[in-house]
Amino acid sequence: MAASKKSDKPKNTVAAARGRKGGKPFDAKRFWEGLKSLAGTIAIFLLLRTFFIEAYRIPSGSMIPSMLIGDWLFVNKLRYGPHVPFTDVNLPGYAEPQRGEIVVFISPLQIDQPHDPTPILVKRLIGMPGDTIHSRAGVVHINGEPQLQGYGAAFPGAHPDYVDPLFDWQKRVQLTESRFGPAPAQPTVDDWGPLVVPEGHYWMMGDNRYNSKDSRYWSFVPRANVRGRPLFVYYSYNRDDSDRPLPFLTDIRWSRIGHVIR
Repeated sequence: MAASKKSDKPKNTVAAARGRKGGKPFDAKRFWEGLKSLAGTIAIFLLLRTFFIEAYRIPSGSMIPSMLIGDWLFVNKLRYGPHVPFTDVNLPGYAEPQRGEIVVFISPLQIDQPHDPTPILVKRLIGMPGDTIHSRAGVVHINGEPQLQGYGAAFPGAHPDYVDPLFDWQKRVQLTESRFGPAPAQPTVDDWGPLVVPEGHYWMMGDNRYNSKDSRYWSFVPRANVRGRPLFVYYSYNRDDSDRPLPFLTDIRWSRIGHVIR
């Protein structure tokens, strides 16, 4: 019986081993190239988010009708000067906050909510540094001039005579004598001041005056706390009173998308 013939081809042990494992060899160069690409993408995202533009969600109705609960908007952080994270440094911007603008900022200390004492807020800038500001019967006066109630001041909410213990800080700084008359013995949601806005600070209020926790409650906002100005709504859904399942998909406010914030 003839003996079986052996193959004349030499065996490639390495190739055979690779074939048995059924995969390509680890490519360290390709791995590091991919890792560097991913790191670069993340670095660019963080740079844009920190210094140029950031997304913000409207969680409450304090700015109705200008902004609604469930609005998601982009904030221009470069305008007023971006804040350097983990420092007290604010870089120069190309504009200063102006009266009437909607501003995103870090809240002064809110002693009544220790779980989140300095949240990020969005309100309208009402009082500039050096302004004397007061309110009578819900009409805000700046340097003696009554301001048009062009926003949501008429929305129902707190009673005009509503008193909150958080208003008491005003008693330490309110003017006892001025050409605008004396300050009320007890500030209320509608009647407070006159107060002088300190240098380097602003007076912020929500458009929905009777449903807004603002400078009346937690005092003036330092310029260093300002973080940016809202640009436009990029997504919005009816979050507060929708009767549909999964409202973030089924109850989108299509008319709000692209809405410019003013």
